[in-house]
Amino acid sequence: MKNSYRIAITFGITALVVFLIVLVSKRSSSDRLLTACTGLEVNILDSASLSFVSQEDVKRFIEEGYGVYLGQKMDSVNLKKIETAIEGRSAVGTSQAYITLDGVLHVDVTQRAPMVLFKTKNGGFYADENGFLFPMKDDYSKEIPVIEGDIPISEEAGFKGEAKTDKEKEWLSGILDLLRYINHDRFWNETIAKIHVDKEGNLVMTPREGKEKFLFGKPDGFMEKFSAIETYYRYIEPTKEKGYYSSVDVRYDGQIICREK
Repeated sequence: MKNSYRIAITFGITALVVFLIVLVSKRSSSDRLLTACTGLEVNILDSASLSFVSQEDVKRFIEEGYGVYLGQKMDSVNLKKIETAIEGRSAVGTSQAYITLDGVLHVDVTQRAPMVLFKTKNGGFYADENGFLFPMKDDYSKEIPVIEGDIPISEEAGFKGEAKTDKEKEWLSGILDLLRYINHDRFWNETIAKIHVDKEGNLVMTPREGKEKFLFGKPDGFMEKFSAIETYYRYIEPTKEKGYYSSVDVRYDGQIICREK
């Protein structure tokens, strides 16, 4: 009988403790939801290597794309909408928004790394290694390949996203493969100084040394075309004085067409 009484008391105390914990937890959760958003803290996770987006930029993106968040109850702040407002802008890659118990809105941001800068008569834009396009930033100082001229990609000022047509995507994919090939070959990386796109979409390459221009054609079959340029440097150029040829055409399979000044 005594044992049963003790068990009943123990069970009752345990149940009371559990009830109090749940009650305090619910009240704490309720108080948290009623707490107003008191501030914003932005963390650019890759700021040491990239400088496209600043903390002030992110703050502006939220204000323009989301609106007022300070003073809102924590359960009223739409974190997904804030992330969408940020990720639709500039060179932002990803963002994660969350609110801590003190009411501070935290936003962690990563940036897109440009692989190439396309310069056009209307300005320019970047593409990352996946072919994602985003606006050029005038004060970005890190050296990356630049391709200029009649870029066959239609883009508006401030555009961010993928190329619009299959033809544009195919051309861009070829360019990125070409740049990967150049970047991973020390000789070509040191030799090619400039790439220009003419009105027909053909690539014209200018070396760091010498006055000849290499008519490369479309960004395809580039291994064979670079092999032809190598043949030119090894066997044709040494037979003439420097600057004798003004252009070297390697667009056609098995042919190297050299033109004098």
